[in-house]
Amino acid sequence: MSENHLSALRLKHAELEALLEKEETRPFPDDDLIHRIKKQKLQLKDAMAQELASV
Repeated sequence: MSENHLSALRLKHAELEALLEKEETRPFPDDDLIHRIKKQKLQLKDAMAQELASV
């Protein structure tokens, strides 16, 4: 895949990190949402690792 794809994955990961931080600092955070965000971040991290390994 291309550098553009890797950049898109990094951007999405950063967006999820910001969303996670926002949710965790709310007065009553949604634990299910936090879990889903963390799972998505992990999937993106795995995809980025595969992307880097294929270069």
